[in-house]
Amino acid sequence: MSQIVHIPTPLRQYTDKLDTVQVSGATVADALAQLTTTYPELKKHLYNEQGKLRHFVNIYVNDEDIRYLQKEQTPLGATDTISIIPSVAGGCPTATAELPSLEQEEVARYSRHLILPEVGMEGQRKLKAASVLCVGAGGLGSPVLLYLAAAGIGRIGIVDFDVVDLSNLQRQVAHGTDDIGRRKLDSARDAVKAINPHIQVDLYETALSSQNALELFAPYDIIIDGTDNFPTRYLVNDACVLLGKPNAYGSIFRFEGQASVFATKDGPCYRCLYPEPPPPGLVPSCAEGGVLGVLPGIIGVIQATEAIKLILGAGEPLVGRFLIYDALKMKFRELKLRRDPECPVCGDNPTVKALIDYEQFCGLKPAPGATAAPVGAVPVIEVEELKRRIDAGDDIIVLDVREPHEIDIVRIEGTTVIPLGELPRRLDELDRTKDLLVHCKVGGRSAKAVTLLREQGFDRAVNVAGGILAWVDRIEPHKSKY
Repeated sequence: MSQIVHIPTPLRQYTDKLDTVQVSGATVADALAQLTTTYPELKKHLYNEQGKLRHFVNIYVNDEDIRYLQKEQTPLGATDTISIIPSVAGGCPTATAELPSLEQEEVARYSRHLILPEVGMEGQRKLKAASVLCVGAGGLGSPVLLYLAAAGIGRIGIVDFDVVDLSNLQRQVAHGTDDIGRRKLDSARDAVKAINPHIQVDLYETALSSQNALELFAPYDIIIDGTDNFPTRYLVNDACVLLGKPNAYGSIFRFEGQASVFATKDGPCYRCLYPEPPPPGLVPSCAEGGVLGVLPGIIGVIQATEAIKLILGAGEPLVGRFLIYDALKMKFRELKLRRDPECPVCGDNPTVKALIDYEQFCGLKPAPGATAAPVGAVPVIEVEELKRRIDAGDDIIVLDVREPHEIDIVRIEGTTVIPLGELPRRLDELDRTKDLLVHCKVGGRSAKAVTLLREQGFDRAVNVAGGILAWVDRIEPHKSKY
């Protein structure tokens, strides 16, 4: 009896890049035991030190959430499939006494909506009366903003504090080449107004925080989560639950995307799906792992679609449903998601009744009174020191733990290349008696590599702060960046 296990993108580096693995087991526990025996590096990502499945890892059998059963003892049949779903670093609006009327020009503009019986004049007037806040004007926010504007959402708010960079243009379609260096708020507003001058656009140049989230969210009917980090995702979720605002969620990584609708009445929230975040650095960001340029367009349009459905009260929103999209296979999968009655935010007896410190919650800083990790736990050198040692001809190893396709873009001459996912089984290629200077793109993966190396007796391994991007910025500015 054998089963198929679907491996998510962030964990494929530990399964020789396989997206499915065949195992045999009478229960989920048996199947996962065989999986982690075959691929031992997976074990520490799936299980904690007590041997329990981590809270940021969900297990589905045949697309059914089994968390409220005895998860690991769930029996398996010969044709069952197992999906490992880790977290990946997105009700109707308040009724008004009288909906706004449509001008003659608006009737012509929205004519293809008006002839849909699910929309019609009344539905279009609902869209005009509605307000949506988009947190982020980047990859996900761009298509959301453009399509909500085209659909005739009367009021759109944008929260962002970044400027347009050349590397954004591969996917952030609200911005153009002439916008490089401008505030994303300004270029996004201009793009929205170019599509539909009838839209009211509110700009908030600020980082979303526990101090401002409730005030920012309060005037809007629906919140769109276009964020790219875990602290802000949990902040958006908790603020939406506390205010009773639907959260149109989306996330992207490499070739995969996720979408759902959280925080509706009687529906689950993001914490029902992922009660706790992964440890810092476990899940690479898009800057580290990359993202297919069209992927946020697909997921962002789904988020915009869900917002419009919620406003119209039409169709079946993604409430209690978790949509997963694989661009390489051009395949959508839908998993069921239940509200957790013990959820600390939306459960029957919530314990989180106010916004908290989400940097602390996500492990990015210690709790008050706690002892911080000792400075230097992962030793660091700057790129200038690396350059000095290379020029001096020191007997060192410069280890690059990026992927081969990244090496093709830019590299430091003479480096040894071992991708992070291959490092545990290639340690014998390295000399423990030499200084080992490790770098990646920006320093995250190399910090993990140094931790692994030191655990394995490479006491002279150090992390190169800022990685190859710092090297290009400060040592070889003529080289390419990505």
